[in-house]
Amino acid sequence: MTERFTLDGAHVRLEPLTMDHAEELLAASEEDRSSYAWTRTPEGPAGVVAYIDASRDDGRIPFATYWKDEDRVVGSTSFFPEWWGEAGGGPPDVVEIGATFLAASAQRTVVNTEAKYLMLTHAFEVWGVMRVSLKTDARNERSRAAIERLGARYDGTLRCHMPAFGPGGGPRDSAFFSIVHQEWPEVKSHLETRLRSY
Repeated sequence: MTERFTLDGAHVRLEPLTMDHAEELLAASEEDRSSYAWTRTPEGPAGVVAYIDASRDDGRIPFATYWKDEDRVVGSTSFFPEWWGEAGGGPPDVVEIGATFLAASAQRTVVNTEAKYLMLTHAFEVWGVMRVSLKTDARNERSRAAIERLGARYDGTLRCHMPAFGPGGGPRDSAFFSIVHQEWPEVKSHLETRLRSY
């Protein structure tokens, strides 16, 4: 799926990720790196180039997260679409939102809430997906709490799921969450209430 599009909100614009974003993405990634303990985040100029290159090759739809209020790119996020049948160019049946990182200064602001709102709205109301999935390192309590604040439900933990990004390396247990299409109206209302509070 090669679809590239922009999602535009009141505070956040999700732009198709390109090398033109490399300098700003580097600046975002070089803020307080202790906030990325369990999150894969590019490091250094070569790491940013590799991050952008990789996003073109693994089937994802990647975005640069642009904070309109501050006129700067503060991170990146992606859709990972899946099809239950043949992926004949049509919309996906389910999608994962992942490969997300935010500059330390953008964490716990309107940015993550509105970015997820824009992505979820596109997934459920444009593509008509049945489920949106999110996952994180099971040890990442901050990320788990942020996912639950969106209104996603915990599905379970897959043990030794993938290599860990954080301290010590080794295998990582991944905590999985989801929102299914029947839950979207309630989740949407919840997110709109949260957005109005900013």
